[in-house]
This record gives sequence, structure tokens and C-alpha cells, in this order.
Amino acid sequence: MGTRWSVRFVALPGFDAGRLNRTIVDELDAVIAEMSHWEAGSAISRFNAAPAGCWLTLPPALFHVVQAGVLLAEATGGAFDPTVGVLADLWGFGPVAATTLPPPDDAIAAARGSGGWRRLELDRYARRALQPGGLRLDLSGIAKGHAVDRVAGVLAAQGQSDALVEIGGELRGTGLRPDGQPWWVAVEMPPGAALPPIRVALHGLAIATSGDYRRWFGHDGRRYAHTLDPRSGRPLDNDVASVTVLHGDCMMADALATAIGVLGPVAGIRYATEAGIAAFMILHGRQGYEERMSPAFATMLD
Repeated sequence: MGTRWSVRFVALPGFDAGRLNRTIVDELDAVIAEMSHWEAGSAISRFNAAPAGCWLTLPPALFHVVQAGVLLAEATGGAFDPTVGVLADLWGFGPVAATTLPPPDDAIAAARGSGGWRRLELDRYARRALQPGGLRLDLSGIAKGHAVDRVAGVLAAQGQSDALVEIGGELRGTGLRPDGQPWWVAVEMPPGAALPPIRVALHGLAIATSGDYRRWFGHDGRRYAHTLDPRSGRPLDNDVASVTVLHGDCMMADALATAIGVLGPVAGIRYATEAGIAAFMILHGRQGYEERMSPAFATMLD
């Protein structure tokens, strides 16, 4: 996934650190083998390369993540979309090198036409997905959070109920630290942001942040962030610097942070408020960074 992982836990008597490490690595390798579109032999890459009209049976976890992405796409009017693979490549944020940056309008229109969550047909009973032709899945906005949940599941299966799992800044905490405190973590802020620090307790909660500072390119004095708005086919241009979401599942925290950022300052906070989602947003304001938060997030700070 191009990032690091770490696990902190309260060790049980007689635990084998080497064995646990191997089990975690095996689990992460399994996620990559299913969901990495950077790996030509992965299950997602096989789907992306399949001919039009071909039904493919997906591994259970991959189907679960794809289905969750489609349901969120429906709930947010396409602000989150797991079918933006062609668009991501076009803008230089995928495994295929971009030819022209920024891409021309006709290329953006063609890429949008090849994707779209409505083109993806799922058969949940047979765990199959239909490749309509030219559609490429990209789970970059949800798979990392899913991987955090998978590692947390590995720890729970081995009786390690007090743990903090982190992959590339996405975290999930269960139980308590040895001192009886919950797993306190700092909310990620944009680099250089002179904002008051915020700490939250991950006691049966996950946290994920999507920010425009993580990956971008510049052209003619303009900055193009890696988060794409699937509805326009272009990088975000709505003053959102970052969105942090707290949720019981890291997979959903990851995807919701992206979706709320795409929805923007007004619609994003409104969606979080109506859905009871704990969301914290940082905006590029005229006088510097500005903060917005949903009522559910504000309640957690009390």
C-alpha cells in the first residue's frame, strides 16, 4: 500500500511476538492480493482486465469492500465511487502513468463515461460482479481502512483485546492501555496548520483522515490534489483541506472521510449531521485554516 503499519497491544502471558508478526503480515499480504490495483495479479486487477459482459466471482472480503463502496456511492450521490480507476490513472494518481497533466476535457469526459458506480452490477447472493467493459475499480479510499479492521480482527482472534492498530495514519483502538487509559490519539492536521490540537479516545473506535496535502502535483501555479470528485472527474476545488471521521469500523471511517470531503463544506457537514457521523473538517479560509465539525464529533470532545 506504499505505507507503514504498526500495532501496539497489551501482551498476554506467553505470547509469541514473532508468530503474531507473521500472522499480521500474512493478513496484509492477503488484502494486497485481493485489493491492490498496483499488483497485476490481484483479484481487483483481474476484474479490471476482464472483457465486457464477464461475471467474476470475487473473494468474500473484496466483495464486501466493493459493496460497501457502492452503497456509500448511492448514499452520497456519487461523492464516493469505487469505480474511478480510469480517472485516477488519467490524473496520474494510479498505476498507469499519465500522458498529459492536467488532462484535456475530452479525456476526462471519456474516463467518466468508462466508470460510474451505476455501471457496476453486483450479485450479492453469488458474490459476483459484472464487468460492463472498460470499468476499473479503485479502492484507494476504502481498502486501507479495511486492512486496519482485518488486523484488528487478527488480534482479537488471538485474544489480544487491548490494542491500537495503525496503517498510514488510519487507526483503530480496542480495550485499554496498560495504565487503564483509552488509546488517545491526535487528530491529524495539515502541515503548518496553527490550530489547537485535538485528541480523541479510541475505545472501540476508528479514525481516518483524508487530506489534500498527502499527494498532489502543481501546474501553472495551481495545485491538484489526489482526491477526485467522481461527479466532475476533477480534483477537489472546494476549499476542503482535510476531513477526519470517527466510526466503529475503520473501513467506513476511511471511505466517509473521502466522501464528506468531496461533498464539501456545506453538503459534507450536512450529510454527516443528518447521518449522525462524527466528522471534523479543516478548510482553506481567507485568513488561514478554518474548522467545521458535526454535532456527533463535537459531542465526543465534551
